Amino acid sequence: MAETFPPDMNRNAGKKRGGKSGKVADFRYKRPPQPDARTNTRDCRAKGNNGDAHRPFRAGGNLQRAEADLSAIGGLKPASHGEAYAALDLGTNNCRLLIARPSGRDFTVIDAFSRVVKLGEGLAASGRLSDAAMDRALSALSICADKLQRRNVRLARSVATEACRRAVNGTDFIERVRQETGIVLDIISAEEEARLAVLGCHILLEEGTGPAVIFDIGGGSTELVLVEAGSAEASRVPRILDWQSVPWGVVSLTDTVGRGEDSEIARKARYAEMLKLVTDSFAPFAARVAKAAEHEDIRLLGTSGTVTTLASLYLELPSYDRKAVDGLIVPSAEMRDISARLSVMTPFERATLPCIGQDRADLVVAGCAILESILDLWPARRLGVADRGIREGILRSIMAAERQSERSLRALQKLRTNQPRGSKPA
Repeated sequence: MAETFPPDMNRNAGKKRGGKSGKVADFRYKRPPQPDARTNTRDCRAKGNNGDAHRPFRAGGNLQRAEADLSAIGGLKPASHGEAYAALDLGTNNCRLLIARPSGRDFTVIDAFSRVVKLGEGLAASGRLSDAAMDRALSALSICADKLQRRNVRLARSVATEACRRAVNGTDFIERVRQETGIVLDIISAEEEARLAVLGCHILLEEGTGPAVIFDIGGGSTELVLVEAGSAEASRVPRILDWQSVPWGVVSLTDTVGRGEDSEIARKARYAEMLKLVTDSFAPFAARVAKAAEHEDIRLLGTSGTVTTLASLYLELPSYDRKAVDGLIVPSAEMRDISARLSVMTPFERATLPCIGQDRADLVVAGCAILESILDLWPARRLGVADRGIREGILRSIMAAERQSERSLRALQKLRTNQPRGSKPA
């Protein structure tokens, strides 16, 4: 019998797994310097299912605070030609790296890496990262470390999410990663994970005047963010009105409900149990956004392997094509239909479908249940699809913070130049 409560409700769920969020590491150093004590970083502790993860953002909170959180890089020398920036996201299921160079106020990707590592496999039952899972992750991180060194990376920020937040040995694993690869992973809070995801993909919001929900279905958790009404503007990050994170992702939900798929009846019952667990967890957020959901022009944008995979099936792509998927707008009813079909297929049938394969065959059904629950609480007619998120949010944060640092440095130099000779600065 599967557990009927989120795996985050174990005794260790509320204990702190990592240090302050918002760190930026210069990868060229084995042990990067600690952030300046004056930096506006917050002690973001991992939260269990005690209601803290369901609270609205503090007054005035918005995605632009993500850039202020990274102000510790102030005072660095201006970037040299050819230097790059990097963002690494170690999730419950995937390890992803993005390396880019600034291009005006945007960036151009020069290298990328992604590998399914299943770091959170078995975590729901044991509360620990398994040796095999940590070895898989370390193998991928070693490749990332090599890329970081070869690409002349000026600044890199590496983050870990739900699996390391929840595991009792999460901080031990982080230290092992530092010793073996030189990568310093920052275990970020669910709040920051949500902010970075929105920062990375909000420009793909469908045009409209109504409120919008942006969501990220991960391996170990799912984040929902309600953003203000108004037309999408690429240059402006929308203000966050409310948010929620639940400890159900494609790995944690699959592990908790189990993999009993011997018959179609069993598969239908399994899917119904997944849907109920997720819907119950989303209930507080659903109640708070119910009034906003009545607007005739609500919008919805998703960033995750689930939505990009289902979008690929919608397009009937023979193989995954990011250019075709990223920014696509899909009828929500079509996504529901695809989810329903996948939920009753056998694992073998799912594995033979293009863009799913063996790696996603046993996890995509959980993603479908999470997506259907989101469509129930936020019944937008269309769903926007984003093949971008946390890594892009990190890169934008780093680059925006460094631009501010360089402006401050120029202003200080100008002030010193104009200072009368012999006088002391104010």
